[in-house]
Amino acid sequence: MNEDLFGDLIPQQSAKTNHERESHTVNTRMQPLAERLRPKTLDEVVGQQHLLGPGKPLRVAFEEGRPHSMVLWGPPGVGKTTLARIMASAFHLPFIAISAVLSGVKEIREAVDEAQKHMDQTGESTLVFVDEVHRFSKSQQDAFLPHVESGLFVFIGATTENPSFEVNSALLSRSATYVLESLKTEDFERLLPRAIEVEAPGLMFTKEAKDILFNLADGDARRFLNAVELACHLAQDKGIKEVGADLLRQSLPSTLRRFDKGGDNFYDLISALHKSVRGSDPDAALYWMTRMIVGGCDPLYICRRVIRMATEDIGLADPRALEIALNAAQVFERLGSPEGELAIANAVVYCAVAPKSNSLEVAYNAVKSFVKKDSTRPVPLYLRNAPTKLMSELGYSHGYRYAHDEPDAFAAGEIYLPEGIENMRWYYPRPRGLEIKIAEKLEKLKALNRQAWAKGQGRIRSKKEK
Repeated sequence: MNEDLFGDLIPQQSAKTNHERESHTVNTRMQPLAERLRPKTLDEVVGQQHLLGPGKPLRVAFEEGRPHSMVLWGPPGVGKTTLARIMASAFHLPFIAISAVLSGVKEIREAVDEAQKHMDQTGESTLVFVDEVHRFSKSQQDAFLPHVESGLFVFIGATTENPSFEVNSALLSRSATYVLESLKTEDFERLLPRAIEVEAPGLMFTKEAKDILFNLADGDARRFLNAVELACHLAQDKGIKEVGADLLRQSLPSTLRRFDKGGDNFYDLISALHKSVRGSDPDAALYWMTRMIVGGCDPLYICRRVIRMATEDIGLADPRALEIALNAAQVFERLGSPEGELAIANAVVYCAVAPKSNSLEVAYNAVKSFVKKDSTRPVPLYLRNAPTKLMSELGYSHGYRYAHDEPDAFAAGEIYLPEGIENMRWYYPRPRGLEIKIAEKLEKLKALNRQAWAKGQGRIRSKKEK
């Protein structure tokens, strides 16, 4: 596991700043499990295969020996700091870490001085990692710009916020932006044996305990490893060789015990919230939402559930519900607790009182089921694109009617489904909210189609409408 991924490209030791050297004097056993398991090579990193898999952007950068400035955007606990450290090690660069939460101009100046000394001595750049870079003001971010341009810094900024809004455009234009994803269940499956081997060799976890851990982590490796560490300690204290759901819940902090995603209580509260919104009861929805937050639930998890409600239970009956749900998540990410919780409450109540329709979900599931069972039908020639002369000569796009050139921007009598299923219909709007008007419009368009076909106009593949 500790072998170098690319031979000499990733040495076991890299140049260190004074801060880095001091950190190595700490007894590693006293460090949290998450720190002791921090990957040293790309092969040890779990997740992020869209960036680190064969032929993917960051993997290629490492293989080709091209250190470059970048912004790593993603939720907590997905490896932003780890990737920065691995890059410093891979390219033999000094590593300076700055926290935008705890640091200011003084720390930036110290980093510049230290990097300049190294540059004067070796002619090499220094990798400067700025955690929570969005917390720096625009002027503080500007302070990095000349040093990135001169090559003094290889700049890596980590942020949980959208860098398009939170990072200076000039700094952003000189950095590659990589989006990191929350870890998945299969990633935690890989990580758990490593954690057990380090913390409590031979210890076993039941499937139910694993499910609780994976759900509790919510994509965050640090949260996952902290929970595993606590469970291992309790099991060792009790002389237990297998961790079950009950023991695991005993090891969790009180807030997580009250609200862990592996427990019945969690699913009961989620179910109650969802059904209260679906049942159009704003008071009950607000009550269950508050129970979840007070019980220790991650408010962003509630946001994700409300987004699901907006699409699954409201849909096109009130498209604004989805917009409000998405805005609530963004507001909470900007404000945090407790202020941001009001935005979530606003979304929950709005969804509760909004008109309800699951017609889109029903239609999508029906189409998906049909497509899985049906044969692969060819796209009609007139609907195909014709970017080349050969394609045009083969009849691609011939006879296609451009809707914007037709009366009311509608090509009456045109058919857009493959031959043989022209009359299939899956979407049936409910008589509620905006879908009332959607149904009225669809009926009007169908009437125009019928008129065109009756006159022998339009595409005469279908003379009967279903």
